[in-house]
Amino acid sequence: MPCGVTLIHDDAIHLARWVHDRSADLVYMDPPFNVGTVFRARNKLVGSSWRAKGALAYDDRWPSIDEYLLWLSPRLEVAWCTLHEEGTLWLHLDHRAVHDAKVLCDRLFGRSAFRAEVIWTPGNGSRNRNFLGITHQTILVYARGKQPIFHGRDPVMREPFAATSLAMHFTQRDAHGRLFRERIIGGKRYRYYADEGRALGSVWSDCPSMEANTPLLNETTGYATQKPLKLLTRIVRAASRKGGLIVDPFCGSGTTLMAAVRDERQSLGMDIGALAIATSRTRFQHESIEIALQNT
Repeated sequence: MPCGVTLIHDDAIHLARWVHDRSADLVYMDPPFNVGTVFRARNKLVGSSWRAKGALAYDDRWPSIDEYLLWLSPRLEVAWCTLHEEGTLWLHLDHRAVHDAKVLCDRLFGRSAFRAEVIWTPGNGSRNRNFLGITHQTILVYARGKQPIFHGRDPVMREPFAATSLAMHFTQRDAHGRLFRERIIGGKRYRYYADEGRALGSVWSDCPSMEANTPLLNETTGYATQKPLKLLTRIVRAASRKGGLIVDPFCGSGTTLMAAVRDERQSLGMDIGALAIATSRTRFQHESIEIALQNT
């Protein structure tokens, strides 16, 4: 059954106007990173050098980290209010602000609400010739309640066992011919199937950003800092239920909303940037997905 997609042209600080308190399974926030530059869009039909002259996506310049945090704090608070008791907030940043944002979130939500730190490696390689290049981004995960939604056995949250482990340990077959191993831990017997793979940890290196940012692939919209669909699909399926509400207050090119609708979730995305709204709208129209468009 198709699920609804709502797209809103508005500042994330006004999220409460559009989403009821305690109604969302998941809030994914991918705000500006405090990079200190202006981001523009690329038309994927032309060369990569065109982005520098492209349409303005958003301005990511702040006088100081303190000013940035003053801007981010109320937007975090209003997003937190939309989560129900089993909901989680995923805050996507990089080294420029994530450590300060972690302290901020601990103060706003309580340190006990912190659940995980995902290290995402876009796979672009280092550009720093003088020292260690920082080639990862970080997603902080906070839970509203003690038992948040988490589908750890979903295939998107599994990875193959190492070949050595398969050869050494998975030597038994069940009645259906599936390879497995058993372990006794704390007096309990646990069975692991080879074809299910092992639980994915907190370092994600299999969602390359190139899939979302090269003009050669259909997934690319040309919007600056677009995240790969595989990354958002993993987050959506891990932390929400079918039919549940997914909220993205900085929706950009609409990737979170696309992941949600493909996996039968309701979704609401908003962005203050006109280009973001236009890009997301075009993306959904291209796939004949109906959206409800709202403007302030």
